[in-house]
Amino acid sequence: MSAGLPLAGLRAVVTAGGTREPIDAVRYISNRSSGRMGTALAAALLEAGAEVALITAAPPPPPAAGLGVTEVETAEEMGRAVWAALDTADLLLMAAAVSDYRPRHAHHRKLKKSDEGMTLELVPTVDILASLAEHPRRARLLLVGFAAETDDLLANAAEKLRRKGLDLVVLNDVGVPGVGMGAADNAITVLDRDGVVLTVERAPKLEVARRLVALLVARLPARRPGPAG
Repeated sequence: MSAGLPLAGLRAVVTAGGTREPIDAVRYISNRSSGRMGTALAAALLEAGAEVALITAAPPPPPAAGLGVTEVETAEEMGRAVWAALDTADLLLMAAAVSDYRPRHAHHRKLKKSDEGMTLELVPTVDILASLAEHPRRARLLLVGFAAETDDLLANAAEKLRRKGLDLVVLNDVGVPGVGMGAADNAITVLDRDGVVLTVERAPKLEVARRLVALLVARLPARRPGPAG
């Protein structure tokens, strides 16, 4: 394996952007995610030699060698795309901000404005990360989740790692202006089951992505399949 391309021969799946859950033909529920972090991760993984499948609810990046793009809108669509993409994957980074709830009923026509207001009944969306415990490829995956938090940061991130069976969780303090959702910069803290393993101070998202990918390179060798017996 080339020292300059430490992920050559491996396949990564990255999710990006904020999913959109329709209310009617023109309105939807979403969040502030721009998709920049997921796109930056895809770029950093390509630099390291990986083949990358990017599943995005944000505008896709320009075409690049080794990059496959699947555009989705809802959490359900993203979940189906992730499951399909993992059949031959070695690594999954769930950087997308997947909506936690969707309207129980999505109207196919535009709802007209009324002086009476509107009440939406919301139901949980599919929990993509939790569902992966049943995926046949799970034992061979390095599974990385993201936790966007504003309070009790480390405790909430560690709980997400445990509850969803992650190998690593990337914590974003989205209460800090200028980093995280919608911003050009980011700052992250990465945890595994033993605690904090990486801290990256505020930097452009591509630089943050490169630092995270360097950590993944160090974690992946133990998961590489051995020679056929």
